[in-house]
Amino acid sequence: MLTIDIHTHILPEHIPNWKEKFGYGGFVQLQHHRSCCANMILDDGKFFREIEDNCWSAEKRIKECDHHHVDVQVLSTVPVMFNYWTKPKDCLELSAFLNDHIADIVKRFPKRFIGLGTIPMQAPELAIKELDRCKKIGLAGVQIGSHVNDWNLNDPHLFPIFQACEKLGMAVFVHPWDMMGQEKMQRYWLPWLVGMPAETSLAICSMIFGGVFERLPNLRVAFAHGGGSFPSTIGRIEHGYNCRPDLVAIDNPVNPRAYLGKFWLDSLVHDKAMLDYVVELVGANRIALGSDYPFPLGETEPGALIKGTAYDQNVKELLLSGSALEWLNLKREFFV
Repeated sequence: MLTIDIHTHILPEHIPNWKEKFGYGGFVQLQHHRSCCANMILDDGKFFREIEDNCWSAEKRIKECDHHHVDVQVLSTVPVMFNYWTKPKDCLELSAFLNDHIADIVKRFPKRFIGLGTIPMQAPELAIKELDRCKKIGLAGVQIGSHVNDWNLNDPHLFPIFQACEKLGMAVFVHPWDMMGQEKMQRYWLPWLVGMPAETSLAICSMIFGGVFERLPNLRVAFAHGGGSFPSTIGRIEHGYNCRPDLVAIDNPVNPRAYLGKFWLDSLVHDKAMLDYVVELVGANRIALGSDYPFPLGETEPGALIKGTAYDQNVKELLLSGSALEWLNLKREFFV
């Protein structure tokens, strides 16, 4: 059974000194402090996380994928590399560097990897320019953040980017970043445990209530981490729509529940009961395997949760690859 993991992150082994090039700081550097390991360091010296060579080596990834029986990985950058806070032209250059790296891996191993680009969302004209280039260099879509600085995903500035994604047939993967309320979550890894799920719900609600899905019915969007807190709060969200439409339905009069099944979620929920729930909520054809490889909050054995269920073979096939192929608009025959 073909297995496609839509949620994996990758970096180049060596990253330029962007602070030196652009003249200001805040960028991520890699400090290769021992064999097969590197620290991600903000160039003010602040430690971000340690990574191993499976975060940059395609060959190491293939070896680990073979061990876990994953046939294809969808590659996207680490969200801290979005750099939406930078000067737009600098972000464009940085994005192109990351995109060329992913495109090169896809070109070398076309049956093992699919690529998603990153684009300077803070500058929509430049973002669309790089989006078009992403398609030309063989990427299947783009990964974007759950918000863009002060813009939520319903912001009118961003709508032309979504229009371009629909027109070009480029898939969109929404990943949380720069989590809300971090100043109140300094301990216990709470930005990742609490902030990330909330960020994803923010993104979904913004696109629903902002009318993005209503106006662009052919836009193919997937959300990370099983939709975050959105699936478990859809009842509250719908109730808010019903009881206070004057506050909730000001840009889109359609019940938010009507959009279930119109977008994709990855399977990264870490809990069988929750997987059962989201499959029932949006349909197996809208849930795609996502592991967050190679990071510790991911699924240690990609696909194990799905494979361990009592679902019939048709449902498992949708979860392991069928839904991903539809989201990416790719044919199974290419990979088998």
